[in-house]
Amino acid sequence: MTLARIALPSGRSIELSSVQLSSTYGGMLEGYPHGRWNDRLLERLLRNTEQARPGTPVHLVTPVREYPDTSAGGFGPVELLPAVTCVGSFESHPVDPQLVQVLHRSTLTVIWFQATPDMPSDDAPDDGLRGIRWDELAKDYEL
Repeated sequence: MTLARIALPSGRSIELSSVQLSSTYGGMLEGYPHGRWNDRLLERLLRNTEQARPGTPVHLVTPVREYPDTSAGGFGPVELLPAVTCVGSFESHPVDPQLVQVLHRSTLTVIWFQATPDMPSDDAPDDGLRGIRWDELAKDYEL
């Protein structure tokens, strides 16, 4: 079952087949989000996703970072990523045009961030998903 469809500028349609949503700062017990914290969070998220999905390419959509105030604490200014972390499996027709479309698909696991827990769609504000370079990042597989 397809959870969502997104049309890329290339004309390719990608389908979301599974998604995991979590609070971006759900595990933060003390302190505040800052640049180094967020860098480590992104590195850990990418590494853990790659380990959990061996054989499937993983792509991190660079998140928007916001700086809500000018005061800096001991670790520098407050830096916020969007509130919801999303890890989704997308599929589409094969990248290689020589493959038979009924027997092959292409796949890519994507990590992105968004402000709300809503499913991505063509009507939603651009969360970076439309900029995915599918033909460069996805991997074909046989059904």
